[in-house]
Amino acid sequence: MWEIKDKVMEFTYLIDKIKDAEFEEHPFKHIYIENFFEHSDFKSITGAPEISLGECKTDEDLFARLFENDYKVISFPGCTTDYKEYIRKHSHGEPLTSHTACESSGIALRLSPKDEMLVALDRFLASDSFNEAIAEKFGIEYASCNVDGGIQKYLDGYEISPHPDIRRKAATFMVNINPHQDSEKHDHHTHYLKLNSDYQYVREFWESTPKAERQWVPWEWCTTEFLQTKNNSIVLFSPADDTMHGVKANYNHLVTQRTQLYGNLWYKSDNTSFAPTWEELRARDFSAPPTSRNPLSEPLRSVKGIAKKLIKPLIPKDPNIGDREH
Repeated sequence: MWEIKDKVMEFTYLIDKIKDAEFEEHPFKHIYIENFFEHSDFKSITGAPEISLGECKTDEDLFARLFENDYKVISFPGCTTDYKEYIRKHSHGEPLTSHTACESSGIALRLSPKDEMLVALDRFLASDSFNEAIAEKFGIEYASCNVDGGIQKYLDGYEISPHPDIRRKAATFMVNINPHQDSEKHDHHTHYLKLNSDYQYVREFWESTPKAERQWVPWEWCTTEFLQTKNNSIVLFSPADDTMHGVKANYNHLVTQRTQLYGNLWYKSDNTSFAPTWEELRARDFSAPPTSRNPLSEPLRSVKGIAKKLIKPLIPKDPNIGDREH
């Protein structure tokens, strides 16, 4: 039996793949690698009992199996932490909602692995060597960042509408490790998008106003340019004003669950001071009710010809949006 520390070292070939990868520019600057893991490693990962849970009869059965395998519900954008309410509503076809740009809300769970292969993988993902390689690839000062990530499952209803990621996120990666053979056909994959021409002014505003936090916007504001369906694929990028992406999961999680390796580098400091909502940005019409505004929020400055539409106090940043993801 190999030692876990030895297996951690065996994953270093993944670092070389990231270092050697070429950047892709469409729909924004990112790295995309298929067959990220060697076949034998990927087969061991997806075949582990903690990843491939088998079919369940009810939502209650699914959560019992998840908890038995040391998955824990986590606070995550597009999700609720009240799994009992989720079970009650989901079982009756009643959606939960967490954001005005979304139609539903799901549950995200993170694994505390016991399988030796998964323990080694989890440690590797948290290692300085792996995360320093990501930072170096994107020109990020690693010492200015914290690391967060792990092995996660996302249940039906999980939705996070198009967004570029908040400014404190320095880099992010997502690896599909779905255990079902038909996972690529399931409707739970990450969309990579571009803002439609009518809403390009939103990106211009974010570019010109670095104190303004970036937020989620409605799906109809964007067009999907790429869907990450491939199993054993990884996408990495450093969030910017154009890195629009989102997820809308609509699938039978009793058969299988959307499963990913997910991680972020977070800047230790946050320099934003206000966060205009999509309702306030919509069609350059700032019609949010006065009761939602904070008179102490700083006004928007002149931005590329839309200053007259933007000079109004805006609500302060919501620290709960975009805490971890996407």
